Amino acid sequence: QVQLVESGGGSVQAGGSLRLSCAASGDTINNYCMGWFRQAAGKQREWVSHINTETTAYTDSVKGRFTASKDKAKNTLYLQMNSQKPEDTAMYYCAARRCWGQYNYWGQGTQVTVSS
Repeated sequence: QVQLVESGGGSVQAGGSLRLSCAASGDTINNYCMGWFRQAAGKQREWVSHINTETTAYTDSVKGRFTASKDKAKNTLYLQMNSQKPEDTAMYYCAARRCWGQYNYWGQGTQVTVSS
């Protein structure tokens, strides 16, 4: 089964950029549908993006600002976050699922803080 480790979080001012990475081990990400989620303090976890075999999708609040991608050779998923807003502040998680099932492989998360 796949193990996931996120990195790249940090603090940035509004309008800035960060790139999150999600390094996979134990299996190839090609065998999974991958996603990014986030959870702000006191709020429920929300879906941010998914990148499947042929499609990539985003929640409305990040469309045009965030881009998900994957590097098969590095077995790594990325989330490029541009034009960041304070409301993007959250713990960000990558997740994997067999494409016929639910997300059941999760990383430990990486904190993103955007100041105004």
